[in-house]
Amino acid sequence: MRKIINTNKAPKAIGPYSQAIVANRFIFTAGQIPMTTNGKLLEGTIEEQTHQVMRNLKVILNEAGVNFENVVKTTMYVTDMSDSSRINMVYQNYFRDIFPARETVAVSILPAGAKLEMSMIAVK
Repeated sequence: MRKIINTNKAPKAIGPYSQAIVANRFIFTAGQIPMTTNGKLLEGTIEEQTHQVMRNLKVILNEAGVNFENVVKTTMYVTDMSDSSRINMVYQNYFRDIFPARETVAVSILPAGAKLEMSMIAVK
């Protein structure tokens, strides 16, 4: 069983994909960049951009009936690895005792000129 998750509380997909898919007990989010709900890329510090990405993921996860405590895996793409420590300072505040498994991948370019993109897998 698969269910499409879409919410107007997060930016609309900018391509042929869903914000998230629920498959059995797993929720797979699409990659989120620091885009606001009106479709504008947030121009700010990497910390502000990370908060925006996390807000986007939070509302998508909530729409699927879960929250950050249900996240088991995160994938993060960054255009500048030197931003990692500042991203981590924000990221860690969204989790309690157990951090999900994660990889961070340096890439040369991201959609819309973003510096950060993140996706998550959660389980109900």
